[in-house]
Amino acid sequence: MTNTAPLRSDLWSVATADVTTPESLELLREYFYDVANRYFRLHFGREGTPEELEPALADTPSDDLVAPDGVFLIGRHDGVAHACAGLRRLDATTVELTRVYVRPALRGTGGGARLLAAVDEAARALGADRIVLDTRLDLVEARALYLRNGYQEIPAYKSGPYAEVWYGKELTAPEQQGR
Repeated sequence: MTNTAPLRSDLWSVATADVTTPESLELLREYFYDVANRYFRLHFGREGTPEELEPALADTPSDDLVAPDGVFLIGRHDGVAHACAGLRRLDATTVELTRVYVRPALRGTGGGARLLAAVDEAARALGADRIVLDTRLDLVEARALYLRNGYQEIPAYKSGPYAEVWYGKELTAPEQQGR
């Protein structure tokens, strides 16, 4: 029998995590395969093979998502890890958001918004007052998530083979929120 009960957004929690744990690495691999396979389907009409994807994954480490200049977050739904995001410091007041991922089965349940709220808190803890990110045009769900959560399109702050659109968000102090 299939469970048709709606997933509850209040079951989401987010906390910092060690980016090197098996749980973190599993989420990062899923993230990478998800975005890489979307690219492969769009441009080549097929999925990427492990022989193509594993070396590319190894060439894009996440080892900079650690203190003192970075952070890695895991989102849990009902206690199970289903989402992640990372921040890295670009300068004294700016951090870059990267590796944002919610498992497809749980998209639309509030996990992305909860994850981005925790990203804001983590960015402030790193001393940032601005978050920036780059993404691809075909990642429409991610782009919509960013726009719904206060990000605005900005001029390119860097270049890269997969950077097609750039977003930024100015952080307000917690006591100024809701004013």
